[in-house]
Amino acid sequence: MADTWLVVGLGNPGPRYEATRHNIGQFVVDELAARRQGTFRSHKANARVVETWLRPGAAKLVLAKPNSFMNVSGGPVSGLARFYSVDPERVVVVHDELDIPFDTVRLKIGGGAGGHNGVRDVQKALGTPDFPRVRVGIGRPPGRADAADWVLDPFGAVERRELPNLVADAADAVETLVESGLLAAQQRFHAPKD
Repeated sequence: MADTWLVVGLGNPGPRYEATRHNIGQFVVDELAARRQGTFRSHKANARVVETWLRPGAAKLVLAKPNSFMNVSGGPVSGLARFYSVDPERVVVVHDELDIPFDTVRLKIGGGAGGHNGVRDVQKALGTPDFPRVRVGIGRPPGRADAADWVLDPFGAVERRELPNLVADAADAVETLVESGLLAAQQRFHAPKD
């Protein structure tokens, strides 16, 4: 199990939330599963998982979507990490990020939760903030709109046109992180776009 990575897309369960900004982490995990023709199945850790590989002969990937609400994501994440014997440094959490512009992907390990309750709960459940994060920019709401409402709204029409590219970029970032490490992924995805 030494070369197993757990990749978790944070979000909220159910049809009410599936198209919202807060669920972009799950969009990315869906994309990674689709690239490998994987089908999610129920797991006892209160999540849906696909067991697959980065590519034949490479690292094993466990792609996961918690069935819990965002703010209590930690239980399913820590349960899966225990089940698959994955240390926190190989638990990749993919989540929405208000403080990054839409259409931007950033990667880091550790640090604070930045007001993201799902990330905070994962930190608490894993007992450390030191796990890799693929942060998918959704931007801040316009004007004085409430951020809590913004993350639970569906993407706007203009955003929806760009969304497939953003999700693909974030999925590429996960693959690069697993295959080549954090620095290589940061160099590729933090570079200014042409």
